[in-house]
Amino acid sequence: MKRYKLLAALLPLVMLSSAIPVKADDDTVVLRVCNWEEYVDEGGWEEDETIELDSGDIFGENPLYEEFEDWYYETYGQKVKVEYSCFGTNEELYNMLTLGDVYDLVVPSEYMFMKLLEEDMLVPYSADFFDEENGNNYYIRNVSPFIRDTFESNEIEGHHWDEYAAGYMWGVTGILYNSEEVSKEDASTWRILDNPAYFRQITVKDNVRDTYFAALGAIKSEKLTDPGFVSDPAYHEMLAEEMNDVSRESIDKSLDYLQKVRDNVYSFETDSGKADMVTGKVLANYQWSGDAVYAMDQAEEEDDVCLSFAVPKECTNLWFDAMVMLKKGISEDPRKQAAAEAYVNFMSRPDNAVRNMYYIGYTSSISGGPDGDQVFEYMDYMYGAEEDEEEVVDYDVSYFFGERDGEPASICAPAEQMDRQLFAQYPTEDVMNRSSLMFYFDAKANANINRMWVGVRCYNIKNVPVYCWLILAVALAGAVYLGIRRKKNAG
Repeated sequence: MKRYKLLAALLPLVMLSSAIPVKADDDTVVLRVCNWEEYVDEGGWEEDETIELDSGDIFGENPLYEEFEDWYYETYGQKVKVEYSCFGTNEELYNMLTLGDVYDLVVPSEYMFMKLLEEDMLVPYSADFFDEENGNNYYIRNVSPFIRDTFESNEIEGHHWDEYAAGYMWGVTGILYNSEEVSKEDASTWRILDNPAYFRQITVKDNVRDTYFAALGAIKSEKLTDPGFVSDPAYHEMLAEEMNDVSRESIDKSLDYLQKVRDNVYSFETDSGKADMVTGKVLANYQWSGDAVYAMDQAEEEDDVCLSFAVPKECTNLWFDAMVMLKKGISEDPRKQAAAEAYVNFMSRPDNAVRNMYYIGYTSSISGGPDGDQVFEYMDYMYGAEEDEEEVVDYDVSYFFGERDGEPASICAPAEQMDRQLFAQYPTEDVMNRSSLMFYFDAKANANINRMWVGVRCYNIKNVPVYCWLILAVALAGAVYLGIRRKKNAG
């Protein structure tokens, strides 16, 4: 059983403790870390939650950020105190930073760390951080080849991602659905959001970036699934261009489409969609893969309900949350930067990556390497088929783990996992091929999209019926006429 209930109970204490300034002597480095809510192992596991792997047992006793303090002192002889804080959305984090909050290390998503980099707010990782011969550099030694290639090949303002960002968690977006009430075919398209067959039985993200992405997928559905488009040698570049389209035409079409979605869905939500799926209040939910895993687990454990996860045939958003150092916090302090880089490495140690995945349900950027196979073993531990199971599949995850002993990395899994937790945590290569990043939009594009979003969440003036405008015009004309009459009478 995962630790979600305990997380909810501990979060207020975490937030309270993070708001109290840490008193430290001159020899102690204070490291201010700001991460997503419920996004790190808080420890406190029960004995029966011990993860028993061939390479050794894994158990979460204390919060990882507290264990880092002990590890850092034992490894480097330097005292460090972590001030741990949380944020709820990328936009909330950005507002916190612009309003004056100071942190050394934060964990935004890809489009937000691109924004921070473009605004010259980040500190690059040191050359020592990338030294694979250093046994304490767990990140560069154990990061997935897929994550490493992605971060090395993408750039903003001439800077490659990997210079400033270290992958923490990653995933895709899709549709979480009740397979007893919703067909896989209906769930496998963004057009489910406005499908009248599920009137008031779907929730969508109350988040302009994610929901705009889904809108583009829906309004461009025919183009994105056209065989000629999909087979084009430049398919991936073309897909990224379509899914980051900020033309006036696409924004207007998205507004019109999302107005229809607003009238069809149960609600726009940030976090309640998981609970609504578990309780059966709704039948489908636009969801991030990690939260989909959480909901599937909870529905099965609490209500014996089987939920499934589908990735739309048009495309999916490939997202990353990454650890970045802030210039304002680090402030050219070598001790701060050393502690921040060590924190990244500690969180990237394979056993700690497993602890975080077990605790929060998301997928770590760490695949394991010279420092152990715990991550691969954990995947098999969680999702591998029992010896006597008959309906099984060979689930290939070589794109993420690379080869193992010269053979493709794969596990024998129950066939049902092709639509469930394993599929959500480690999507198939076919899904990865139709995935696209969300890029950072400039100020003009952001302003246009935000205005569109106001029209979606508030009211679209274009939807006012003609007769209402006629009534308003008559009323204004009458007011003007009465005003003129009063003026003449007064004269």
